[in-house]
Amino acid sequence: MNDQLSERIQRSRRGFSKSQRAIAQYLQDHPEEVAFMTASRLGATVGVSESTVVRFATEIGYSGYPAMQQAVQEMIRNKLTSFQRLEMTSHNIPLDKLLDAVLGQDIDILRRTRENVDRSGFYQAVSALESARKVFVLGAGSSLALATFLSHYLQLIFDTVQLVEATSEAAVFQQLAHAGQGDAMIAISFPRYSKKAAKALRYASSRGMTAIAITDSPQSPLAAGASHLLLARSDMVSFVDSLVGPLSVINALIVTVAIRKKAAVSETLRYIEAIWDEFGVYEKVEEENS
Repeated sequence: MNDQLSERIQRSRRGFSKSQRAIAQYLQDHPEEVAFMTASRLGATVGVSESTVVRFATEIGYSGYPAMQQAVQEMIRNKLTSFQRLEMTSHNIPLDKLLDAVLGQDIDILRRTRENVDRSGFYQAVSALESARKVFVLGAGSSLALATFLSHYLQLIFDTVQLVEATSEAAVFQQLAHAGQGDAMIAISFPRYSKKAAKALRYASSRGMTAIAITDSPQSPLAAGASHLLLARSDMVSFVDSLVGPLSVINALIVTVAIRKKAAVSETLRYIEAIWDEFGVYEKVEEENS
């Protein structure tokens, strides 16, 4: 069990009622099920009321049941296979409730990302990034989508941006062979963490590069190699990693750097728009007369 969660239970155990002891035992024995249970369902499973479950969460130091459940989810994220995640979602959330469940979880992820973001750290990262000569962006697994999105827009801001192909560790370091002081590396990874991303960021830091990690926790393996740490919530939605939190932080990063470099970016955008129009890159949609 997650050390912090386990410690909270142990500290409060002497004062538990019989019902609370039953909740604690079930939580310790079946964390993978509690991670997806509502408070009412957990109560029904253990044989106590929903209010007793909520009081248990506050009794051990959480703001409420959602906060305790979040701790349980974080605890099991690196332990469950994709198949196990899918099975548990299928078991715990009715099919006709999945849309609302997923949308609701994403909304909560964005809320918690906004509440916990280090604003000072964010602007320090922007300041370090805007003066970079070359920018290397790395994301493996589902984070590759974020890295591709980020590198696409950074190419409108910087002269040289490279999306690092993480096919192997050898390939990663080969692409960084000519990188060094004055350059920047942005590595993105969320549980289950990419070893290649962590190693690449440590390498970038050892070369004197600006090393920016976009991840979910100061305990992330990427944090050790980062000179700047941008944290965003990322949770499980069944076997899918919900990345709305980091994507929003990335959007803010792109926009803020672009505004800092507004004169150069405006000139680039005007030139690109003219090229797009000349070669008919985008289909024009005519507005219908009402």
